[in-house]
Amino acid sequence: MSKFAVAVVGRDRPGIAASVARALFESKANIEDSRMSILGGHFAMMLVVSMADGEGADALNAELEIVRAEMGLEHALAQQIADAGSDARPAPTHVLTVYGADHPGILAALCDAPAAREVNIDDLATRVVGSEQEPVYTLICELTLPGSLEPAALKADLGGVAVDQGVEVSLRELDQDIL
Repeated sequence: MSKFAVAVVGRDRPGIAASVARALFESKANIEDSRMSILGGHFAMMLVVSMADGEGADALNAELEIVRAEMGLEHALAQQIADAGSDARPAPTHVLTVYGADHPGILAALCDAPAAREVNIDDLATRVVGSEQEPVYTLICELTLPGSLEPAALKADLGGVAVDQGVEVSLRELDQDIL
């Protein structure tokens, strides 16, 4: 089996997911993993699909081009990727939440601290809420801490980032029952 990453972006409107799913089905692609969201008024989807060996990106991209044109999308493209293997990843262990006055650099600073401790960011979502005069940056992400890392050490690092960035940061253990 060959794996492909599929990325689709376009002004939000009904039917995009259905059109892409139909094109993937017609191309004999199996959707293995996907994430879809509306970002800044644009519908964005990322998918990992598998296809029988010999089925190439050309046919898949031809189907996606038809969808792109019909739906007025900015981007619809598949690219072959290496198989990441079947190694089971550990489940996320913690949730990080952040709130504060919006300004450039918050995400970069907040991603540096976990990276320095070999913490994996498994899922991350940000949004700016509030008024134009007082925008508030919000972030929530799931993290997988390595077994050797004490959460208190990461909390201390994140506390320093919170002070530097002028945001509130909370790190708590993830309740596995809510997933």
